[in-house]
Parts: sequence; C-alpha cells; structure tokens
Amino acid sequence: MNSLYKDIRFRYIILANVASAIGSGITMIAIPWLLVTSDNGNEVFGYVAICMTIINFILTPYLGYLIDKISRKTMLLTSKVISLTALALFSGAGFVGVDYELWHYIVIYMIGSLYYTIFYPTMFALNQELFHKNQFKVLNGTMEVQGQLSSMVAGAIASVLLLKWDLHYILLLDVCTYALAIYFFVKIPYGRKRLESTVSGGSKVNASAGINFMKREPGMFLFLLASSLPFIGVMLTNYLFPVYLADVLKVEGNIYGIQGMVYGLGAVLAGVFIPLAARKFEDVKLVAGMMILFTMAISVMVYLPVGGYLMMMLLIAVGNSGARVARNAFMMERIPNEIIGRVDGLLRTVGLLLRIVLLGLFTGLVSMGLILMCFTILAGILLVASSFVVVFSRKGVGVAAQEVVKV
Repeated sequence: MNSLYKDIRFRYIILANVASAIGSGITMIAIPWLLVTSDNGNEVFGYVAICMTIINFILTPYLGYLIDKISRKTMLLTSKVISLTALALFSGAGFVGVDYELWHYIVIYMIGSLYYTIFYPTMFALNQELFHKNQFKVLNGTMEVQGQLSSMVAGAIASVLLLKWDLHYILLLDVCTYALAIYFFVKIPYGRKRLESTVSGGSKVNASAGINFMKREPGMFLFLLASSLPFIGVMLTNYLFPVYLADVLKVEGNIYGIQGMVYGLGAVLAGVFIPLAARKFEDVKLVAGMMILFTMAISVMVYLPVGGYLMMMLLIAVGNSGARVARNAFMMERIPNEIIGRVDGLLRTVGLLLRIVLLGLFTGLVSMGLILMCFTILAGILLVASSFVVVFSRKGVGVAAQEVVKV
C-alpha cells in the first residue's frame, strides 16, 4: 500500500482526476437542473438522456476495442482536449452576450456524457495496466474516495453557484480544471505495454476477444452483469432525481447540490471501508452485501420527506460505491489487461441497452406524472439482480451459472 502512495504515476493520476472531476461535476449538476426547470424540461431531459444512451451504446464496443488497441494515456488526453475546447466555446459565447437556450444545455450535456463514456473505462484499464495485482483493492478504494470527495466538493460548490453564478462562469471554471488535469496527465510516465500473443490475431479475432472470454466464463458474465445494476440504477436516477425533487418535493436547486454532497460522503465511506472489509470477506460477498443495502435504500427513499430522502441517499452511495470498488477489484484480478477494454465494453454495452429500454419507459411514465412508478420498477429490477448476486456469493459463480441455466 505504501508503495502505491509513493508511486509518482499514482500521484499524478489522483491530481488529474481531482482537478477534472470537480469542474465537470459542477457542470453536470448545473446542466440537468437547468434542463428540468426549463419549459417542458422534464420530457426533453428524458429524451436527451435516451438519445445519449443510444449513442453511447453504439460507441462503447468500439471504444473498448480502442482502449486495448492504442495508448490509454493518449485516449484520456484526447478526450480532455476536445471537451475543453468545446466548453471554452460555449463559455466564450456567454461572455460575449449570447443568451443560453435549451439547445445549448442539451449540447453541453451531450459533451459531458460522451466524456464520461470515454474517461471511466479508459482510466479503469490504465490503472490495471500501471499497477500491481496486490495493489488493486487499495487502488480502487482510493480512486473511489478521490472521486467522491471531488463530487462532494462539486456538490457543495454547485449548491452555491446555481444561485449566484451565470452558466458561462461555471463553464469557464470547468475549462480551467480540465486544463489543470491535462497538465498532470501529460506528466505521467507511461509506455504502452505490448499485447499478449493470446489476442494478437486478426482484427476480427481482436474485436471479439471480450465476447469469447465471457463465453468461456458464463458464471462470471452473469455475476458482473447483475452486479452492475446499482451503477445502472444511479445513471437512471440522474434523470429521475432532478424530476422528483422539482415536481414532487418542490425544492430549490441548492437541495440538488446538497444531494450530490451527501452522495459523495457516502461513497467516500465506502471507498475507505471496502478495502478494509476485503481483508476478511471475498469480493463477491462484499458486492452482495452492498447491493442489498442499495436496493433497500432506493425502495423506500421516495416515501420519505427531504431529510429522510437525503439519509437514504447516503446509503445509496455506500451501496453503489461499495459494490463498484469490490467489483472492480474482482475484474482486475481475473480479466487479462490485454482484453479488459473489450470485456468491460461488452458489459457496458449490455448495461446501456437496459438503460435505453428503462429510460424510454421512465420518460413516458414521467410525462404521465407517474414518477413513483418509475422508482417501484427500478426497485423490483434491483431486487432480482441482488438475488442473483447473493446466489453467486454463496455457491460460486460457476455453480450459480449452471443453476440459472437450469431455471
């Protein structure tokens, strides 16, 4: 663990992530709120979220292939430079007197969504490539703490800025943090490792390596897919929560910022707790426990007043982040680095397909005023996924897969 914290590459990664996460976090809190509080904003935000999920669904398999094919550092830097340039143009437009309209919010949201689609799987693969297997649990826990502390800061700042700053100032802050992140990423010592011979065939073989690996490990595939449901749930609630707060609880925008801060606190607790708990419990058992916590919290939160809602948000953060830390360590230890991008891309693609279906359903229900029905459906899906993961944690992914197939 000490060697990890002394590693200059790890330090630069942390600094770069903190810088970009604060700026982008503020922007991605501000934009959804501006969208849902615009005329017909609830429906527009839902349709935009569906479109972006479809775009990400199309891009994700190819991005997984690129992550394994080219320099991961280059991919990160390229995505940041493009995002910085685009946001600088929008910020500059505001400074010269352009009034932001609905389409501006939509495009900025799309930029942020595409950036996240590229950044997270690339960062995941780069971390596995750079660091040693015995560092993975601490590495993932520390990355979660860093990311969520940044989210807490972003939520705290956003709760103030949404009331005091115009959008072009918020975008300028995002541009500055991206520039700082680019500086730190450039300084990371990095040399692309050569791919192993197991995936050195033609492009068709390379592109299907993730699918072939999961075919040989059906139990692992089912476990990883089911254990991704908390993250998918959080992505769906990025649409549902602003709508619920604005239309049902009828609160001000600063509560949405406070929600982000509370979520960050819970995720930090998970990032600290899970690496310690991993010394006594297997990764699969930790994932199961965290999924149960997540499912319970999201099942009751919308029936509580604002205070109870925020308390459940803390538990949701612990459950989601805890499951992700343990799941990431599980993947890093069992999936070869030369195909991690494609395996992760396959899992994300299936998850995105589920998100497309549910976003379409939820957008229609929200347009009819049935917001609570959306949460009921989501809780039911999470209950099923949690049941699968519990079976896997008790009997092992191989035996559990056979039982699922028999059913």
